[in-house]
Amino acid sequence: MAKQQSMIPVILVTSLFFLWGFAHNLNPILIPHLKKACQLSDFQSAFIDSAFFIAYFVIALPAGYFMKRFGYKQGIVFGLLLFAVGAFLFFPAASTREYGFFLGALFVIASGLTFLETAANPYISVLGSPETAAQRLNLAQSFNGLAATLAPFIGGHYILSGKTLTAAEQTAMPTADLTAYLQSEADAVKLPYIVIGVIVLLIAWVVRRTSLPEINEETLSHDDRSMGKSLWSNGNFVFGVIALFLYVGAQVGVVSFFIRFSEQVAGVQEKAAANLLSVALLGFMLGRFVGTFLMRFITPARLLAIFALLSVAFTLLSAGVNGMFAVYVMVGVTFLMSIMFPTIFSLAISGLGKDTKQGSSILIMSIVGGAIVPLAMGRLSDWFGMQSAYVVPAACFSVVLLFALRNVNNKVIQLAAAH
Repeated sequence: MAKQQSMIPVILVTSLFFLWGFAHNLNPILIPHLKKACQLSDFQSAFIDSAFFIAYFVIALPAGYFMKRFGYKQGIVFGLLLFAVGAFLFFPAASTREYGFFLGALFVIASGLTFLETAANPYISVLGSPETAAQRLNLAQSFNGLAATLAPFIGGHYILSGKTLTAAEQTAMPTADLTAYLQSEADAVKLPYIVIGVIVLLIAWVVRRTSLPEINEETLSHDDRSMGKSLWSNGNFVFGVIALFLYVGAQVGVVSFFIRFSEQVAGVQEKAAANLLSVALLGFMLGRFVGTFLMRFITPARLLAIFALLSVAFTLLSAGVNGMFAVYVMVGVTFLMSIMFPTIFSLAISGLGKDTKQGSSILIMSIVGGAIVPLAMGRLSDWFGMQSAYVVPAACFSVVLLFALRNVNNKVIQLAAAH
């Protein structure tokens, strides 16, 4: 494509990376917020992540079939419409203060995001010359990281009230006053999600009106060699699926419970903790730039191993100390997680040849780890306290470390996806 022809499609596709980054990183705000509004345990609040990430497992293949039948552009428009519908469903969910309604709305939002991710990663690879594909991916990742930084800051300002009642205070309140307090907390999500829904609808309209090139499926193949055997007989690929499943679960758990963690270990109030989370996710974005720079001198697998080892150490340390030091350690973990998704993804599909697209679809489905691992963390938190829950992501990072060590001799890969 000529440069002028590809500029508008690149901008639109890059905006999709921003949208799903923003939606993903409102969940850490919703977890403590709905915990209050719907009077949940930590385990119950973790179903916010489960409802969200289970959609990737359920919808990934239907999204692929839809785009094969109707094209990537229609898939993007449909995904944006689902996103908008899910956002608008927050209004009746808040009005009824039914937790299951909120979970349903989140599932619809994430279903839309599954369409967007299924289309955006391959789109960003072909909108321009192959030689600059990595730069376009890095640019898109930067906007994804910017959204991750902004979401908890904006969500913390407009959704979190900063007022948390103890169990004793709730018991002492008249029933009518307690009901009014809980309803006011639930209502706080209405306006932000209506605004999000309107913005997403506008982007869907722009995409619908814009001439986007249809992707030639053949251009997505990384290698024309035939493997001649099942994907599941490829030990490195299978290990990569497991590593990505556990990594996404660890990432989601670390970020989603960050506010609760900060409250318990350092007494940080929820609004201040939301601001700290924004700083942590800014570190996540900067980590991608630092990681990309370091990969000029250190092979991706070796750098992944270093970051995974440090993540294990930092996560275990945060589970054993108290005060702001523990919070700052967790901020460091978010920085270290920055390169993990694209590096694991790229190492797992390396050398798959004609099976690359199938392998990519399976890896996207492994994002369902974000639905499972936080539940384990929530249950441990209810039993033993929030700090003990962080042993779970430490174990997940250990598996990522083993996967990286297995691939340490793979010196040349190209980062192929962002999430």
